[in-house]
Amino acid sequence: MFLLPDYRVRQRDHLLEISRAITGQLDLREVLRMVLGAAISMLAGEVGMIALRDGDRFVTSAVLGLPADQMDVFDPLLEELSADTVEHFDASVLYAKMRRVARHMDLNLRQVVALPMEFAGDLLGILFIFRSYAGAATDNDHRLLQSFADQAAIAVHNARLYRFANHERQRLAAILDHSADGVMILDTDLAVESWNRALARMTGLPAEQATGRHHDVVIRWVHRQMGPDVVDMVGQGWPGMVPVGTPDTLYAEGDIERLDGSLLSVGITYAPLLLPDGTLQNVIANVRDITHFREAEQLKSTFISVISHELKTPVALIKGYADTLNRQDAHWDGTTIRNGLAVIEEEADRLAELIENLLAASKLQAEGMQLSLDDANLPMIADQAIDRFQTQTDCHTLRAEFPERFPIICGDATRLRQVLDNLLSNAIKYSPDGGEVVVRGSFDDEWVRVEVIDQGPGIPVDQLDRIFERFHRIDNALTSNAQGTGLGLYLAHAVVTAHDGRIWASNNPDQGATITFVLPRQD
Repeated sequence: MFLLPDYRVRQRDHLLEISRAITGQLDLREVLRMVLGAAISMLAGEVGMIALRDGDRFVTSAVLGLPADQMDVFDPLLEELSADTVEHFDASVLYAKMRRVARHMDLNLRQVVALPMEFAGDLLGILFIFRSYAGAATDNDHRLLQSFADQAAIAVHNARLYRFANHERQRLAAILDHSADGVMILDTDLAVESWNRALARMTGLPAEQATGRHHDVVIRWVHRQMGPDVVDMVGQGWPGMVPVGTPDTLYAEGDIERLDGSLLSVGITYAPLLLPDGTLQNVIANVRDITHFREAEQLKSTFISVISHELKTPVALIKGYADTLNRQDAHWDGTTIRNGLAVIEEEADRLAELIENLLAASKLQAEGMQLSLDDANLPMIADQAIDRFQTQTDCHTLRAEFPERFPIICGDATRLRQVLDNLLSNAIKYSPDGGEVVVRGSFDDEWVRVEVIDQGPGIPVDQLDRIFERFHRIDNALTSNAQGTGLGLYLAHAVVTAHDGRIWASNNPDQGATITFVLPRQD
């Protein structure tokens, strides 16, 4: 039987131990110290050092055979080597420089065996073994050391790969976890593997409760308005065995039920993550809250509908009366002409009010409410508004009730006039059978209070909090013919809020509704 020489057995045992340490993912410094220990033992060395490349220089990473406080003794050697060894490794140059360093540091080191640590052509570092006796290193020394240099290079390469992979994993986890959109990662059975913070906020379901559950348990569609069911598609073989033309990603949109039972409008994009053989490994789902998008779309639709309707009526009346009065084959008496012109004037005023409200709403959305503050006399503003609106109705009685010595406040008189104009216009509009409209004021030490009271059918209870929304109009059979854009109360709310006040609506005990606003009193 052929027996290996003893040093070969020892070399094999050392390499096996180092290999196990590398695969066991021990700390890199410990693995490098194991390499140095084996190399020193096999080459009868005194001191071992591994210097790893850091850009265009070398840095001591492991030393064996010297006290810990002397690990930097070879730094001058490494500083001199950096320029010589990055592009080309020259052992003879290294030997001469090592001798100078050893003499300078009074070390009993007279010989060095050194080899570059390379992996796939990339210089990762240098392995040094220092001996106490003179002489040159033999080819056998180099061959023996090369096996340990190779192992050290593998350990360094693996450690860097591990650090890079760990860094990328942490970065990806941070991106996913802090994404503004909800993200979930599903396995091939569509069970949740990962569930980020945004999705937890959207659904109300914490990650620990979602992980491991099936997609349909955590994403509960109430109304799926568009897009396929991902469970059905995966069951049909998506993304591979599906009809030609099916996109790589799936998109579904609709309303899901949150943990508290409320609904949330979402759009979900499902993207497959495939293995090299094309089989499905994971499904990555991006969940986006589209509530505001839908609200904007609904608002745009409402705007077009309301404005087209509101513009159509006065324009049609103006054109109709103008055409009638302009007929060449008719001779109108003075009363008919005056009535026709009165209608034209009234409808032109309606158009002017509509345009003014639209411009104000647009400016409010773009710039916010801008106030020009000065002394504001609310009783006088109310009287002037009543005088204007009384001429526009024959079936309503308008009056103001303000106590004496009602305080002058600091406010924007023009904007507050706009508030009372809109409140009076609404009171008249939503009490079509007529009656009394009262503007009533009161005050205390801190606030002034103004109420506009009508005798109409009132406001549906479920809409009391919504009437100040943009384009919202009261849905009531008794007021379904009332014209308006739904901007008046929205603007009134904006003006009052800009004055640090509050505005709200309530129904009267007997009949009608009351819009109330309060403003801070500043003496």
